[in-house]
Amino acid sequence: MIAIHAKSGQFSPEWIELCNRNGIPYKVVDCFSSDIIEQLRGCRGLLWHWRHNDHYAQLFARQLIASAEELGILVFPSHATSWHYDDKLGQKYLLEACNAPLIPTYAFFDRQRAMDWIAETEFPKVWKLRGGAGSQNVRLVRSAPEARKLVYRAFGPGFRNPRLQPLQERIWHFRRDRSLRSLLDIGRGVGRVIFPHGKNARSPIQKDYIYFQDFVPNNSFDIRIIVIGARAFAIKRLVRKGDFRASGSGSIVYDPVEIPMECVATSFRISSRLRAQSCAFDFVYDGSRWLIVEISYAFTADAYKRCPGYWDDTLNWHAAPVTPELFMLQDLLDTVQSGIHMHA
Repeated sequence: MIAIHAKSGQFSPEWIELCNRNGIPYKVVDCFSSDIIEQLRGCRGLLWHWRHNDHYAQLFARQLIASAEELGILVFPSHATSWHYDDKLGQKYLLEACNAPLIPTYAFFDRQRAMDWIAETEFPKVWKLRGGAGSQNVRLVRSAPEARKLVYRAFGPGFRNPRLQPLQERIWHFRRDRSLRSLLDIGRGVGRVIFPHGKNARSPIQKDYIYFQDFVPNNSFDIRIIVIGARAFAIKRLVRKGDFRASGSGSIVYDPVEIPMECVATSFRISSRLRAQSCAFDFVYDGSRWLIVEISYAFTADAYKRCPGYWDDTLNWHAAPVTPELFMLQDLLDTVQSGIHMHA
């Protein structure tokens, strides 16, 4: 039997539907319950899509995963898959350790060292907080004075979870889509500015570190590769008009011809090195090679279900339906039950 936490995450409803459709024994558990370890006893697997913006999950998800693995339970996401989730600082050192083609990235935990570096480096640079998705907490820093202001704040009052940026994202989506749904989203965004979601409002202040990456100019798109087990599927994301960011733009090209095979091969190599069950890679081109921006175990699955197929780990193309949740569940079951054939 496998356990599924069903109260959060976009993957969970599809996992439950797939189990029901295929007669896979499962039980719904509550990972936020004090007796979760007792709930998991007798289970061979646990599926929990915990989110980057869930403050409560951030408090203990990694620790619970390690504890469940100590019980002999196979977890998705595993500790190896998720310990660096929504943690760009952790990703910097991890990707450097495995010789991944990471954009040159700089982290400082001392104000004076950061100031000394700013005095010697060239601009622009990209500043980021360690957490955030969909281009949140990302800024293009064009000058040393601008960078120094960020350093003073980082080693002073710090950065709170921004209230206005999600609203700005909703306004951008309305300008792009001009739909009733996107207009209503603006109204909900205004409400969240006035009455922030409890989980987000409790996010800790980010301070006592500063993080920069080299800016890679002249990119009108980035490449997003998702590796789940022995499969990789991909999209090309167009940069927003008047911006340098592609993440969260919603402007997507699904044609596999547009995907550089160098990115696919690199993604398979690094994913295997990381022992990751699922890993999303963002790539940009610096004029000579493709460089990784950041990684993540989780993503918006619906955005990839229009992909016309996937590559296997020998780089052969398969024109077949792409259902990320199915791939995750199948891989887990293949491990704990020696293979169960499932239907999407």
